[in-house]
Amino acid sequence: MTAVDGSARVGAVLPPLRIGRHVIDSPVVLAPMAGITNRAFRRLCRESGTRFGPDRPGAPAAGVSGASSLYVSEMITSRALVERTPESMRLIEHDPDEHPRSIQLYSVDPATARAAARMLVTEDRADHIDLNFGCPVPKVTRKGGGAALPWKKDLFRAIVGAVVEEGARGDVPVTVKMRKGIDDEHLTYLDAALAAEQEGVAAVALHGRTASQAYSGTADWAAIRLLKQTVTTVPVLGNGDIWSAEDALRMVAETGCDGVVVGRGCLGRPWLFADLAAAFAGSDVRVTPNLGEVTDALRTHATYLCDFYGEEGRACRDIRKHIAWYLKGFPAGSTVRNSLALVDSLSSLDALIAMLDPDVPWPGDAAEGQRGRAGSPRRVALPEQWLESRELSETHRRTIAEAELSVSGG
Repeated sequence: MTAVDGSARVGAVLPPLRIGRHVIDSPVVLAPMAGITNRAFRRLCRESGTRFGPDRPGAPAAGVSGASSLYVSEMITSRALVERTPESMRLIEHDPDEHPRSIQLYSVDPATARAAARMLVTEDRADHIDLNFGCPVPKVTRKGGGAALPWKKDLFRAIVGAVVEEGARGDVPVTVKMRKGIDDEHLTYLDAALAAEQEGVAAVALHGRTASQAYSGTADWAAIRLLKQTVTTVPVLGNGDIWSAEDALRMVAETGCDGVVVGRGCLGRPWLFADLAAAFAGSDVRVTPNLGEVTDALRTHATYLCDFYGEEGRACRDIRKHIAWYLKGFPAGSTVRNSLALVDSLSSLDALIAMLDPDVPWPGDAAEGQRGRAGSPRRVALPEQWLESRELSETHRRTIAEAELSVSGG
């Protein structure tokens, strides 16, 4: 493992992040990503300080601790959790050394949200609950969930208040993650954040895009700055277009946010959390792995997925989507890349990795920048007449009564 060594900056850029009773040394949060931020990936990211960063054996002394960030689970549907479906119960599992145990809940119904939160708290299954109000996926928004939900002010407040109340029974802090709004004509983030603050959340995170943008275009960091100026009693976290530690530092400088939320930037690059820990601690040390170290991370990820699923075949099918992210910028060759995308066993994965030159150095700019699909702007799928009023109609009340069941069913 190589590192870019520069003169360390004196003093931390940001203090530790406080989420209720929890102190997060590196003010960085792993954004929940469906099919990505399972227990296996979170474990790999948590290990980034010792596996990739300045704490690893033989690393240059930099005075920087490992990547102690907050790693949030995939989004869990509240109804599925209350019904204890096998998949939801597996998704809320944490490693014994994982702390705080962080779970993101999705809900469109205050009663179900309350029941799910009560289960997590009374059964001691979580130390932190995040609420999803940012998902732009059509099957979620067309039922009034995700990024569509804050448009209905009373519903938003009721869900947040119910979960905060249940969390308080076990000193489990609750945070919210949202987008700017449905589209540029229907922005919700300022009034929603103020409502969440009043209801007692421990922090507010904003992805600087609307639901209609999906992941296209450029994140609006000015909106994050305005939110920071508006919400004054709890931390404000910024999300969107953080592809490197330098991006995170620039976001903090431009917005004044108290920490950052990183999603697509860490795809195939779990060592980003070591970079971020170093950057916020005031160090210029950055991780620049060679191809052998990258494929070692890939192989370890596959091993952890085997443990997570308890099935090698499923683990190998899952790792396929990560391969292009891990190999971005490296001269791996189309034949090997295509074969890796069809890998069906750990032995075949090992054989293909053995065909790569482990000494190929970090490719620099070719490996940097955007990861994952950006998509394109689109019209947001919504319940009929959703935008006519910011209050719930009787029709919409019936819609949300059915929403979680349909989402949890796929």
